[in-house]
Amino acid sequence: MQTYILGIESSCDDTSAAVIGNTKILANIIAGQEVHKNFGGVVPELASRAHLQNIIPVVDSALKTAGIGKKQLSAVAFTVGPGLLGSLLVGTSFAKSFSLGLGIPLIGVDHLQAHILAHFIQNNEENKPVPKFPFLCLTISGGHTQIVRVDSHLKMKLIGKTIDDAAGETFDKAAKIMGLPYPGGPAIDELAKTGNPDRFNFPKPNISGLDFSFSGLKTSFLYFIRDELKSNPDFIEQNRNNLSASIQNSIIKILLDKLKDASKITGIREIAIAGGVSANSVMRKRLSETGLAFGWKVYIPEFQYTTDNAAMIAIAGYFKFLAGEFSGQSILPYARSQNN
Repeated sequence: MQTYILGIESSCDDTSAAVIGNTKILANIIAGQEVHKNFGGVVPELASRAHLQNIIPVVDSALKTAGIGKKQLSAVAFTVGPGLLGSLLVGTSFAKSFSLGLGIPLIGVDHLQAHILAHFIQNNEENKPVPKFPFLCLTISGGHTQIVRVDSHLKMKLIGKTIDDAAGETFDKAAKIMGLPYPGGPAIDELAKTGNPDRFNFPKPNISGLDFSFSGLKTSFLYFIRDELKSNPDFIEQNRNNLSASIQNSIIKILLDKLKDASKITGIREIAIAGGVSANSVMRKRLSETGLAFGWKVYIPEFQYTTDNAAMIAIAGYFKFLAGEFSGQSILPYARSQNN
Protein backbone atom coordinates (compact mmCIF):
# COMPACT_ATOMS: atom_id res chain seq x y z
CA MET A 1 0.00 0.00 0.00
CA GLN A 2 1.31 3.43 -0.96
CA THR A 3 1.59 5.92 1.89
CA TYR A 4 1.73 9.58 0.86
CA ILE A 5 3.17 12.07 3.34
CA LEU A 6 3.18 15.84 2.91
CA GLY A 7 6.20 17.38 4.61
CA ILE A 8 6.46 21.03 5.64
CA GLU A 9 9.70 22.73 6.70
CA SER A 10 9.83 26.31 8.04
CA SER A 11 12.48 26.29 10.77
CA CYS A 12 14.55 29.20 9.46
CA ASP A 13 14.41 31.19 6.21
CA ASP A 14 13.42 28.54 3.65
CA THR A 15 9.78 27.62 3.11
CA SER A 16 9.64 24.07 1.80
CA ALA A 17 7.01 21.45 1.04
CA ALA A 18 7.57 17.89 -0.16
CA VAL A 19 5.53 14.82 -0.99
CA ILE A 20 6.86 11.31 -0.47
CA GLY A 21 5.33 8.01 -1.51
CA ASN A 22 6.66 5.50 1.01
CA THR A 23 10.40 6.31 0.81
CA LYS A 24 10.38 7.65 -2.76
CA ILE A 25 10.47 11.42 -3.14
CA LEU A 26 7.83 12.76 -5.53
CA ALA A 27 8.29 16.50 -5.01
CA ASN A 28 10.55 18.77 -2.98
CA ILE A 29 9.84 22.49 -3.44
CA ILE A 30 11.86 25.20 -1.70
CA ALA A 31 11.25 28.96 -1.64
CA GLY A 32 14.26 30.90 -0.36
CA GLN A 33 14.41 34.42 1.05
CA GLU A 34 16.97 36.67 -0.64
CA VAL A 35 16.21 39.63 1.64
CA HIS A 36 18.48 38.35 4.44
CA LYS A 37 21.63 38.80 2.35
CA ASN A 38 21.26 42.55 2.84
CA PHE A 39 21.61 42.11 6.61
CA GLY A 40 24.43 39.54 6.74
CA GLY A 41 22.19 37.00 8.49
CA VAL A 42 18.60 35.87 8.97
CA VAL A 43 16.21 38.49 10.39
CA PRO A 44 13.53 36.49 12.29
CA GLU A 45 10.65 38.93 11.75
CA LEU A 46 11.28 39.13 8.00
CA ALA A 47 11.58 35.34 7.82
CA SER A 48 8.18 34.86 9.48
CA ARG A 49 6.47 37.27 7.10
CA ALA A 50 8.00 35.57 4.07
CA HIS A 51 6.84 32.14 5.31
CA LEU A 52 3.28 33.47 5.47
CA GLN A 53 3.52 34.56 1.84
CA ASN A 54 5.22 31.41 0.59
CA ILE A 55 3.65 28.47 2.36
CA ILE A 56 0.40 28.08 0.39
CA PRO A 57 2.03 28.43 -3.07
CA VAL A 58 4.82 26.04 -2.05
CA VAL A 59 2.42 23.35 -0.79
CA ASP A 60 0.25 23.74 -3.89
CA SER A 61 3.31 23.39 -6.12
CA ALA A 62 4.49 20.28 -4.26
CA LEU A 63 1.15 18.53 -4.69
CA LYS A 64 0.98 19.41 -8.39
CA THR A 65 4.56 18.28 -8.99
CA ALA A 66 3.86 14.99 -7.20
CA GLY A 67 0.74 14.51 -9.28
CA ILE A 68 -1.55 13.67 -6.39
CA GLY A 69 -4.57 15.32 -4.81
CA LYS A 70 -4.64 16.43 -1.20
CA LYS A 71 -7.29 13.79 -0.40
CA GLN A 72 -4.77 11.08 -1.31
CA LEU A 73 -2.45 12.16 1.51
CA SER A 74 -2.04 9.77 4.44
CA ALA A 75 -0.66 12.38 6.87
CA VAL A 76 0.99 15.79 7.11
CA ALA A 77 4.38 16.08 8.80
CA PHE A 78 5.95 19.37 9.85
CA THR A 79 9.02 20.71 11.60
CA VAL A 80 8.14 21.25 15.25
CA GLY A 81 11.65 22.44 16.21
CA PRO A 82 14.30 23.50 16.81
CA GLY A 83 14.44 26.75 14.89
CA LEU A 84 13.17 30.32 14.85
CA LEU A 85 9.94 30.31 16.83
CA GLY A 86 8.09 32.73 14.56
CA SER A 87 8.99 30.73 11.48
CA LEU A 88 8.06 27.44 13.14
CA LEU A 89 4.67 28.84 14.16
CA VAL A 90 3.79 29.48 10.52
CA GLY A 91 4.50 25.89 9.50
CA THR A 92 2.89 24.46 12.63
CA SER A 93 -0.32 26.47 12.21
CA PHE A 94 -0.64 25.54 8.56
CA ALA A 95 -0.01 21.85 9.24
CA LYS A 96 -2.57 21.77 12.05
CA SER A 97 -5.24 23.37 9.87
CA PHE A 98 -4.42 21.16 6.89
CA SER A 99 -4.57 18.03 9.05
CA LEU A 100 -7.83 19.05 10.70
CA GLY A 101 -9.47 20.01 7.43
CA LEU A 102 -8.61 16.71 5.73
CA GLY A 103 -9.08 14.53 8.81
CA ILE A 104 -5.61 12.99 8.47
CA PRO A 105 -2.91 12.44 11.13
CA LEU A 106 -0.62 15.26 12.19
CA ILE A 107 3.06 14.38 12.75
CA GLY A 108 5.54 16.69 14.47
CA VAL A 109 9.15 16.09 13.40
CA ASP A 110 12.40 17.13 15.05
CA HIS A 111 14.48 19.06 12.52
CA LEU A 112 17.78 17.46 13.54
CA GLN A 113 16.45 13.91 13.43
CA ALA A 114 15.05 14.66 9.99
CA HIS A 115 18.49 15.67 8.71
CA ILE A 116 19.74 12.22 9.73
CA LEU A 117 16.81 10.38 8.16
CA ALA A 118 17.37 12.18 4.85
CA HIS A 119 19.80 9.34 4.10
CA PHE A 120 16.80 7.04 3.61
CA ILE A 121 15.16 9.08 0.83
CA GLN A 122 15.00 7.22 -2.46
CA ASN A 123 14.93 9.03 -5.82
CA ASN A 124 13.11 7.71 -8.87
CA GLU A 125 13.36 3.92 -9.09
CA GLU A 126 16.90 3.56 -7.79
CA ASN A 127 17.62 1.53 -4.68
CA LYS A 128 20.49 3.52 -3.24
CA PRO A 129 22.50 2.15 -0.28
CA VAL A 130 21.36 3.40 3.12
CA PRO A 131 23.14 3.28 6.49
CA LYS A 132 22.88 0.05 8.49
CA PHE A 133 21.93 0.26 12.15
CA PRO A 134 23.61 1.19 14.36
CA PHE A 135 25.43 4.06 12.69
CA LEU A 136 26.96 7.35 13.78
CA CYS A 137 25.83 10.61 12.21
CA LEU A 138 27.73 13.88 12.46
CA THR A 139 25.07 16.58 12.08
CA ILE A 140 26.69 19.89 11.20
CA SER A 141 24.80 23.09 10.40
CA GLY A 142 24.66 26.79 11.14
CA GLY A 143 22.97 26.24 14.47
CA HIS A 144 24.01 22.74 15.55
CA THR A 145 26.98 20.40 15.72
CA GLN A 146 26.24 16.93 17.08
CA ILE A 147 27.33 13.31 16.97
CA VAL A 148 24.33 10.99 17.20
CA ARG A 149 24.23 7.22 17.61
CA VAL A 150 21.34 5.96 15.47
CA ASP A 151 19.95 2.55 16.49
CA SER A 152 16.78 2.66 14.39
CA HIS A 153 14.76 5.13 12.34
CA LEU A 154 13.24 6.53 15.52
CA LYS A 155 15.74 5.59 18.23
CA MET A 156 18.67 8.01 18.43
CA LYS A 157 21.06 8.98 21.20
CA LEU A 158 23.06 12.20 21.36
CA ILE A 159 26.66 11.33 22.33
CA GLY A 160 28.45 14.58 21.48
CA LYS A 161 27.45 18.21 20.95
CA THR A 162 28.90 21.70 20.79
CA ILE A 163 29.15 23.43 24.15
CA ASP A 164 29.04 26.88 22.54
CA ASP A 165 29.06 27.75 18.83
CA ALA A 166 28.24 25.52 15.87
CA ALA A 167 30.56 24.69 12.97
CA GLY A 168 28.32 26.43 10.43
CA GLU A 169 28.16 29.54 12.57
CA THR A 170 31.97 29.57 12.69
CA PHE A 171 32.12 29.50 8.89
CA ASP A 172 29.65 32.41 8.70
CA LYS A 173 31.45 34.52 11.32
CA ALA A 174 34.84 33.94 9.69
CA ALA A 175 33.36 34.94 6.34
CA LYS A 176 31.88 38.11 7.83
CA ILE A 177 35.25 39.05 9.33
CA MET A 178 36.78 38.71 5.84
CA GLY A 179 34.01 40.77 4.24
CA LEU A 180 32.40 37.85 2.40
CA PRO A 181 28.65 37.65 1.70
CA TYR A 182 26.11 35.67 3.72
CA PRO A 183 25.89 32.70 3.89
CA GLY A 184 29.61 32.44 4.46
CA GLY A 185 30.16 28.68 4.22
CA PRO A 186 29.80 28.37 0.43
CA ALA A 187 31.92 31.51 -0.11
CA ILE A 188 34.77 30.14 2.01
CA ASP A 189 34.51 26.74 0.32
CA GLU A 190 34.92 28.36 -3.10
CA LEU A 191 37.85 30.63 -2.13
CA ALA A 192 39.61 27.80 -0.30
CA LYS A 193 39.94 25.83 -3.56
CA THR A 194 42.87 28.06 -4.56
CA GLY A 195 44.25 28.58 -1.05
CA ASN A 196 46.84 26.84 1.11
CA PRO A 197 45.15 25.11 4.09
CA ASP A 198 48.46 25.05 6.00
CA ARG A 199 49.35 28.71 5.46
CA PHE A 200 47.91 29.87 8.81
CA ASN A 201 47.53 27.80 11.97
CA PHE A 202 44.81 28.36 14.54
CA PRO A 203 44.61 26.73 17.99
CA LYS A 204 42.58 23.55 18.44
CA PRO A 205 40.21 23.52 21.46
CA ASN A 206 41.08 21.10 24.24
CA ILE A 207 37.64 19.67 25.03
CA SER A 208 37.40 16.24 26.63
CA GLY A 209 35.00 13.54 25.50
CA LEU A 210 32.98 13.87 22.30
CA ASP A 211 31.78 17.45 22.75
CA PHE A 212 32.85 20.31 20.48
CA SER A 213 33.81 23.94 21.03
CA PHE A 214 34.27 26.58 18.34
CA SER A 215 34.11 29.86 20.26
CA GLY A 216 37.86 29.89 20.89
CA LEU A 217 38.61 29.28 17.23
CA LYS A 218 36.33 32.17 16.22
CA THR A 219 38.01 34.49 18.71
CA SER A 220 41.49 33.41 17.64
CA PHE A 221 40.64 34.08 13.99
CA LEU A 222 39.21 37.52 14.83
CA TYR A 223 42.24 38.58 16.89
CA PHE A 224 44.68 37.23 14.30
CA ILE A 225 43.02 39.30 11.55
CA ARG A 226 42.87 42.37 13.79
CA ASP A 227 46.59 42.19 14.61
CA GLU A 228 47.65 41.61 11.00
CA LEU A 229 45.57 44.55 9.77
CA LYS A 230 47.49 46.89 12.08
CA SER A 231 50.66 46.38 10.07
CA ASN A 232 49.06 45.66 6.69
CA PRO A 233 45.64 47.21 5.89
CA ASP A 234 45.44 45.01 2.77
CA PHE A 235 46.12 41.77 4.64
CA ILE A 236 42.64 40.28 4.11
CA GLU A 237 42.53 41.19 0.43
CA GLN A 238 45.99 39.73 -0.16
CA ASN A 239 45.37 36.54 1.81
CA ARG A 240 41.63 35.82 1.48
CA ASN A 241 42.11 32.47 -0.29
CA ASN A 242 44.72 31.22 2.18
CA LEU A 243 42.69 32.47 5.13
CA SER A 244 39.61 30.67 3.82
CA ALA A 245 41.51 27.42 3.28
CA SER A 246 43.17 27.63 6.69
CA ILE A 247 40.05 28.32 8.77
CA GLN A 248 38.14 25.68 6.80
CA ASN A 249 40.93 23.18 7.45
CA SER A 250 40.83 23.94 11.19
CA ILE A 251 37.06 23.47 11.44
CA ILE A 252 37.06 20.20 9.49
CA LYS A 253 39.98 18.79 11.49
CA ILE A 254 38.10 19.42 14.74
CA LEU A 255 35.00 17.69 13.35
CA LEU A 256 36.82 14.65 11.99
CA ASP A 257 39.00 14.17 15.07
CA LYS A 258 35.90 13.93 17.26
CA LEU A 259 34.20 11.62 14.76
CA LYS A 260 37.24 9.31 14.84
CA ASP A 261 37.06 9.31 18.65
CA ALA A 262 33.35 8.47 18.54
CA SER A 263 33.93 5.54 16.17
CA LYS A 264 36.72 4.21 18.35
CA ILE A 265 34.69 4.49 21.57
CA THR A 266 31.51 2.92 20.15
CA GLY A 267 33.14 0.47 17.74
CA ILE A 268 30.73 1.65 15.03
CA ARG A 269 32.11 1.98 11.51
CA GLU A 270 28.92 2.93 9.69
CA ILE A 271 29.40 6.69 9.47
CA ALA A 272 27.12 9.38 8.04
CA ILE A 273 27.09 13.16 7.91
CA ALA A 274 24.12 15.51 7.58
CA GLY A 275 23.21 19.21 7.69
CA GLY A 276 24.27 22.27 5.74
CA VAL A 277 28.01 21.95 6.37
CA SER A 278 27.92 18.42 4.91
CA ALA A 279 27.72 20.19 1.51
CA ASN A 280 31.26 21.51 1.99
CA SER A 281 33.45 19.99 -0.73
CA VAL A 282 36.53 19.50 1.47
CA MET A 283 34.45 18.01 4.28
CA ARG A 284 33.01 15.45 1.87
CA LYS A 285 36.45 14.64 0.42
CA ARG A 286 38.20 14.38 3.78
CA LEU A 287 35.44 12.21 5.24
CA SER A 288 35.72 9.80 2.32
CA GLU A 289 39.51 9.67 2.76
CA THR A 290 39.16 9.10 6.51
CA GLY A 291 36.64 6.36 5.86
CA LEU A 292 39.09 4.52 3.60
CA ALA A 293 41.88 4.89 6.15
CA PHE A 294 39.81 3.59 9.08
CA GLY A 295 37.66 1.00 7.32
CA TRP A 296 34.42 2.96 7.63
CA LYS A 297 31.38 2.66 5.40
CA VAL A 298 30.66 6.33 4.72
CA TYR A 299 27.31 7.87 3.75
CA ILE A 300 27.25 11.40 2.35
CA PRO A 301 23.88 13.04 1.55
CA GLU A 302 22.97 14.40 -1.87
CA PHE A 303 23.45 18.16 -2.08
CA GLN A 304 19.70 18.83 -2.30
CA TYR A 305 19.20 17.21 1.11
CA THR A 306 22.04 18.95 2.97
CA THR A 307 20.32 22.29 3.53
CA ASP A 308 16.87 22.72 5.09
CA ASN A 309 14.25 20.93 2.99
CA ALA A 310 10.85 19.32 3.43
CA ALA A 311 11.87 15.98 1.88
CA MET A 312 13.69 15.09 5.09
CA ILE A 313 10.61 16.07 7.11
CA ALA A 314 8.44 13.87 4.90
CA ILE A 315 10.69 10.80 5.22
CA ALA A 316 10.83 11.24 9.00
CA GLY A 317 7.05 11.59 8.97
CA TYR A 318 6.77 8.36 6.99
CA PHE A 319 8.67 6.34 9.59
CA LYS A 320 6.68 7.94 12.42
CA PHE A 321 3.47 7.17 10.52
CA LEU A 322 4.43 3.49 10.33
CA ALA A 323 5.07 3.51 14.08
CA GLY A 324 1.80 5.30 14.82
CA GLU A 325 3.58 8.26 16.42
CA PHE A 326 1.06 11.03 15.80
CA SER A 327 0.73 14.49 17.34
CA GLY A 328 -2.32 16.19 18.80
CA GLN A 329 -3.61 19.65 17.92
CA SER A 330 -2.12 20.94 21.18
CA ILE A 331 1.48 20.37 20.01
CA LEU A 332 3.65 23.50 20.23
CA PRO A 333 6.89 24.32 18.41
CA TYR A 334 10.17 24.64 20.32
CA ALA A 335 13.12 26.91 19.53
CA ARG A 336 15.86 24.85 21.19
CA SER A 337 16.79 21.23 20.67
CA GLN A 338 14.98 18.86 23.03
CA ASN A 339 18.15 16.72 23.26
CA ASN A 340 20.37 19.40 24.82
